[in-house]
Parts: sequence; structure tokens; C-alpha cells
Amino acid sequence: MVLPTLPGADGSRAGLTTAAPAGPVARVRRVHRAPYTWDVARAYTTEAVVLRSFRLGEADRVLHLYTLDRGRVGAVAKGVRKTKSRFGGRLEPLSHVELVLYQGAGELQTVTGASLIASHDRSRAEPYRLGVGLVGLEAMLRLFTEQEANERAFMALTRFLDALDELPPPTTRAALDPLALSFQLKLLWLSGYLPHLDACVECGTVEGLVGYLPAAGGAVCSADSAAGTIGLSPEGLSGIRSLVGTPLADAAAAGLGDRALRDALAVVTSSYEHHGGFRLRTLSA
Repeated sequence: MVLPTLPGADGSRAGLTTAAPAGPVARVRRVHRAPYTWDVARAYTTEAVVLRSFRLGEADRVLHLYTLDRGRVGAVAKGVRKTKSRFGGRLEPLSHVELVLYQGAGELQTVTGASLIASHDRSRAEPYRLGVGLVGLEAMLRLFTEQEANERAFMALTRFLDALDELPPPTTRAALDPLALSFQLKLLWLSGYLPHLDACVECGTVEGLVGYLPAAGGAVCSADSAAGTIGLSPEGLSGIRSLVGTPLADAAAAGLGDRALRDALAVVTSSYEHHGGFRLRTLSA
């Protein structure tokens, strides 16, 4: 009796069985080998921004990253909290880095290498800049949750961090900062949640716009204003358009007044609540 086996490249039976010379009684000797498994683990290199980190065990940290190649990624940096860690201070929130990530079978990947592109230490060291930066990082965390590459979102994030380092002295609280608002409005646009504010979403008129109706997804005129409408001033409407269209580096110089900034914040927060079902804790800090 010959055991059924798959032929090998050399015409043998792929080493699975070895037959003794033909005779009255054919003996079969089995060759035992380790069971075959697919090696799904792999390493790759990508740019990333550290959005958040928290402690794991005595020496490790879990990182929430936004990467250029794969979008949102969770990873473990082993031994990062040790005094002589090879990662040093390269994996702090706001850091723009190039990482080597090892993807195994679990949900969290492993950081095996890190090099610094931009530390943004200037923003971490100054309380106001840090506050503005944390608003932007939380917005990324809540709006872009999938492990899916989005080059525009990644580029917006890195430009936001570059502009953050050059932010002028504060004139208001972080939630009302023009850079923070401009970045959030751009993220809403990239994620498909930015309200239509150029004309009334109900009748199409461009004159006499009085507010934003989250349920309708945009601005409304006085005739179409309904329960739930958030009042917006003419300065607020034009200010929001300016923040959407102005490069992040120029947002602080847009010259928006307090009312326009507050209107922009009202549109941002109501968009989060209505379309995403969340609020940013950093906006109430």
C-alpha cells in the first residue's frame, strides 16, 4: 500500500514519505517535520506622528500613531521608559518620526526603530502651543480612526505641527486659536463633515444667511431657520470660509475677531456632535 503524497520538484514525494525498496512487504518510513504555518509577521517603514501615548507595564508605552502609509496605527514601544532606552525622547506626542514597525498577528504593532524628523519640542515646552497642539491631535484621533492611508490628512497634520512651532503669543484660549480652528475645519472637509455655508441648504439663496442647522448640514436663511439652528454672524460666516481656504501657516494672520472665532468654534463643535457623536475634551479645557 503506497501512501498518497504530493510529488516534489525532484520527482520524489516531497520528503513527506520515503518508501523502502520493493519487496514482498513494502515498509514506509515517515519523516516527521514541524507543521507548516504562514508567517504573517512583517516589518515596514513609514513616517508617523505620535498622537497619544500611555504607560504599559513597568517600562513600555502604547502609542496611538497616524502614519503616512497606513493611517491610524496602534503600537507598543518596548522599554521606552527605561533610562537608557534606545528610543530616547523620540516618541513623545507631537513628534514627527520615521518608524520601523513590526506587524504580528495581534492588534498592536511593535516599534523596532525610530528616527526623528521633527521633535516639535518648542510646542511641547510652551503651555499655550501645547494646548493648541493637543486640540489638533485629539481631532485627528476622533475623526480618523481607520487603518487606511490618507495622504492629505497626514500632510495637513504635519503642516499643522510646523505652524504650531511658529505660533505667536496667545491672545485668546487654545480652543479659539485661529490655527486650531483652521486645522479642525480642514479635517472636517477631508472627512466629509464640513458644513455647506456658501448658500442656504434649503432654498439655495446666498443672501440673508443667519445660522447653521446641523440636521440640514449647512447654513440657512431667516426664512428656513428652524429649531436647532445655531446663529452665525456675517463675520462668522466669512471668517469660517477664510479659515477653510487659508493655508495653515497663515491662519494666525487672518485677522478674525472674537465673534468670528466663536462662530467658527460653534460650527466645529456642533459638527462633531451631530455627525460624529462626540465632543473634544481639549476644547473645554
